[in-house]
Amino acid sequence: MTRALFFVSEDGYWGEECVEPLTTLKDAGVDVDVTTPAGNPPVVDDRSVDPEEVGEETAERVLDVHENDPDLNDPEPFAAVDASEYDAVVFPGGHGTVWDVNQDVHARDALRTAVAGDDGVALVVCHAVGILAFTRDDDGEFVVDGRSVTGFPNAWEDGIVDDHDRLDGRKLPYYVEDEVIAAGGNWDAELDAETSVTVDGDLVTARGPGSSAAAADVLLDELDH
Repeated sequence: MTRALFFVSEDGYWGEECVEPLTTLKDAGVDVDVTTPAGNPPVVDDRSVDPEEVGEETAERVLDVHENDPDLNDPEPFAAVDASEYDAVVFPGGHGTVWDVNQDVHARDALRTAVAGDDGVALVVCHAVGILAFTRDDDGEFVVDGRSVTGFPNAWEDGIVDDHDRLDGRKLPYYVEDEVIAAGGNWDAELDAETSVTVDGDLVTARGPGSSAAAADVLLDELDH
């Protein structure tokens, strides 16, 4: 059976970016497991379940999966999982990932396993794309160097963080776009397009919430599922 491992933030994942791939893969018969940094149930970003922010239908659906999905509510710690046992690794986004996922050594090892070897594929969404700026291959080179990617653009941070790069009083440590470009990624968030999903070899990246469904379908295609 095809297997996928989700690396989800305990600091605030964006609901749609996790729920769309999670349910799409499960509906297609993929065996899904969930892991979080410390093994605690993931925390959903309040804004991603606010009907005024995302619409009533999306908010209700995300909350239902967040509260009732058995795998999402019984995760393993990052350090306890072996990404080589899975056909795909999935990194949902959300601002929370910049604090607890993107620089985690075990998360980076899992991404490296998926994109640097002969087997495996990775789907990385939105702010989680920042992990590419901190992940190196066995030769010490950034895995994103020379790859085409999309992700959460700097322009979208305007109106979210304040003039001092703070979100709800907490300092955003970096901007995803800047760090990925600095690591050699060929960045194009396709701001004029309704959705943005980029495939470069065994790496699939998605711009943000509105691209989550399309990204899930692309991942299924990459898995020949």
